[in-house]
Amino acid sequence: MNRDTVLALLDRPAAEIFGADPAEAVRVYHRMARLLHPDTGADGTAFTRLAAKWRSYGRGETVTITTRKHRYEVGPKLARGDLADLFALTRDGGSAILKLPRDPADNDLLEREATALRRLRKDGDPQFLPYVPELVENLRYEGRSGNVLARLEGFHTLAEVREARPDGVDPRDAAWMWRRLLVALGFAHRAGVLHGAVLPEHVLIHPEQHGLVLVDWCYSVSASADPGERVPALVSDRASWYPPEVPGREPASPATDLFLAARCMTYLMGPKIPDPLRNFARGCTLPAQKKRPSDAWRLLEELDELLERLYGPRKFRPFAL
Repeated sequence: MNRDTVLALLDRPAAEIFGADPAEAVRVYHRMARLLHPDTGADGTAFTRLAAKWRSYGRGETVTITTRKHRYEVGPKLARGDLADLFALTRDGGSAILKLPRDPADNDLLEREATALRRLRKDGDPQFLPYVPELVENLRYEGRSGNVLARLEGFHTLAEVREARPDGVDPRDAAWMWRRLLVALGFAHRAGVLHGAVLPEHVLIHPEQHGLVLVDWCYSVSASADPGERVPALVSDRASWYPPEVPGREPASPATDLFLAARCMTYLMGPKIPDPLRNFARGCTLPAQKKRPSDAWRLLEELDELLERLYGPRKFRPFAL
């Protein structure tokens, strides 16, 4: 642990800095205090902030954030994303999620997400809004830009689905997930927004209700620019998933999202994918961006025709993890 690391930690809630083990918390505090003490030449303001964090930790105080819209009580960390952490929130008697970047340098990506979600709500077809998260508000907390999002219950990521089905998901079940993902993308593209990171961790499904929500719009860009915008960053753990235009820092298009959606579905089905669906996905994942499909709605029609040839008329199939 060095001084720069400690200074970065001061932007986090006390419970996250010191942890749940009281003995370890004392050791962490003393290590930080030695690095930030004014006698070492450090800025005294940082030491004062550390002392305040330690006092709040010792009293077990609830962190409260007050904005012009709401008063929030911050609860425990729920999940760790690729660039942000998710915390439970209580607001006005209800529940929500606070999404905070671990590094303030990523504030612009959280603000990009807020901009995208506002645009989808303003310019998108209202009947498809359940396919994207509801943004309550964007706020500032200890130097970081955070997004408050309505909480989703009963949803699982495609990564969790694949983990639960190590031999692959039955293509007849993956079919409704693929269809709904194309609806989500068609809705977004028509509203002028590209997602930019359609990855298994960012696609949530509700098994019983056959619902789908596309989350993490931090990498989104405008779909209306010509030429398109470049996706601002990529998820390093999934770097090999992206089409060439993203790591190549070239303009993205709807074909970029459709490439990643097809990758998600072939990953989901694994060895169970039949050849006709494999060939369909191959056409969506060609290296040349201009040779790929770029209209999600038209691609959905083509997928429906293929599924009917394979499995007959659509019917509801119960799905559970």
